[in-house]
Amino acid sequence: MNRRTRKKLAGRLVEAAGAEDRAEARAVLRTGLHPDTPDAVGTTALYAAAVHGDGGMVALLLAAGAAPDRESAGPGAEGTPLCAASCWGHTDAVRALLAHGADPELREDGGTGRTPREWAAAGPHSEATALLTAAARPA
Repeated sequence: MNRRTRKKLAGRLVEAAGAEDRAEARAVLRTGLHPDTPDAVGTTALYAAAVHGDGGMVALLLAAGAAPDRESAGPGAEGTPLCAASCWGHTDAVRALLAHGADPELREDGGTGRTPREWAAAGPHSEATALLTAAARPA
């Protein structure tokens, strides 16, 4: 797949993930595009799905091979998928990410930002906070 095609497909996948369009996401993934491929501005489909709270889309992308802890770098869409879901209290997305191995203690922004639990607590999103607390490694 050439670079131009990959760029267009990545844009379609990120758009589908943000619009909760699973049929379109499946169609794009059938082309062989890796689900971690960012769009032209650096946003990943998994981040878009997580920030919109679509647990089903999150699960679809993870099953297709998306890395649960990969940071998105798009303007206004930067950070880890688990931080994005936690920030908005999207518990279905939080559950899906944790079930696929997302690190509940991983700080975003290259290790200098907040943890998912800090985002959830700042919400305040008590259910997401409880899920993340339960998933955290014991001290």
